[in-house]
Amino acid sequence: MKKSLALIAALSALALPMSAQAHRAWLAPTSTVLSGTDAWVGFDAGMSNGVFIADHAAMGLDGLVITAPDGSTVAPENVMRSRYRSTFDLHLTQPGTWRVANVMGGVVVSYKQDGATKRFRGTEADMAASIPADATEVTVTRSDSRVETFVTLGAPTTDALQPTGKGMELVPVTHPNDLVAGEPATFKLVRDGAPAADLDVTVARGGARYRDNPEEMTVRTAADGSFTVTWPEPGMYWLNASVRTPAADGRPAASAQYNGVMEVLP
Repeated sequence: MKKSLALIAALSALALPMSAQAHRAWLAPTSTVLSGTDAWVGFDAGMSNGVFIADHAAMGLDGLVITAPDGSTVAPENVMRSRYRSTFDLHLTQPGTWRVANVMGGVVVSYKQDGATKRFRGTEADMAASIPADATEVTVTRSDSRVETFVTLGAPTTDALQPTGKGMELVPVTHPNDLVAGEPATFKLVRDGAPAADLDVTVARGGARYRDNPEEMTVRTAADGSFTVTWPEPGMYWLNASVRTPAADGRPAASAQYNGVMEVLP
């Protein structure tokens, strides 16, 4: 009974995870900077070997969170899922910058029961009821993933860009919809609100299918989580950073991943 209660207590302290992605996850808008007082933007979401090439699997959108310039949450429209990509539309009814993010997570639990190894993969809400009381050799891995992009109607704003304090997040120093080829842009990465230091950030430009050179580069975050990118060419770019920490001091192993999409103008 004590072991059962201890297991439930340990599991209930965790948040949602998602297993590490073998393919590159992206959420690409049809436009990122628009004028006027009312506009529509379409989005493709997928996972593939090359960024923005829908050739592997559609992305599930259960974790989609769209934050309007005033901080409110807005629902997407015309949501569809095909074999290789998911799509949806967003009606921009407020001027300013919108944050469009697919936030995923969960836990993976490995345990033994009657000598057989078993696994549970799912949400925190389902964990305690899914792990039997007589389970032994229980190991838990927590995972969080964020895939996001930004669009601006009219003048850029920053209210929707505030971090939530959960998982890996991008904190803009340079506004993500004010990027120009040949000019440096600075951002910060945080994990659960703290600086994500000494991480490699992969930066890849779309359109690699039509080039011999994939045009990827790697930059590293400083002690405060900041990093700077000087964009070599205009285009749509994919940014990725991930980190994994082993189990220690009673805490489970955990991983966090960030995937961002930004447009760089000439």
